[in-house]
Amino acid sequence: MFSMFTESSPSVFIGLTVVIGGGAAFLAGRALALKWRPVWQLVVYMLLLAAAVRFLHYALFGETLLSPRSYVADAVVLIAAAFLGFRLTRVKQMTTQYFWLYEKAGPFAWREKSDS
Repeated sequence: MFSMFTESSPSVFIGLTVVIGGGAAFLAGRALALKWRPVWQLVVYMLLLAAAVRFLHYALFGETLLSPRSYVADAVVLIAAAFLGFRLTRVKQMTTQYFWLYEKAGPFAWREKSDS
């Protein structure tokens, strides 16, 4: 399965893209939410981060630098991690800063408080 997305072993993809890149993406998504930035900026920044992760794959493990298939796989993982950080932070913001209006409706959503 991993050979479809990356030229190296699955452990390299998991370690470099998912753990290191995903951790950076999660923190970047969190930072964007804390600054009340729109979610479209998250996508732009993650496409740039995916290029950096692609370069690390090239520089450290000798993979092809300009591999569209691998770049897309990296970008999808990073955008998902960033969106996770963004959404978790935004839910916390909405329910703590506007506690009289909203309550948590799970880890990824909030809802208006009922009048009862």
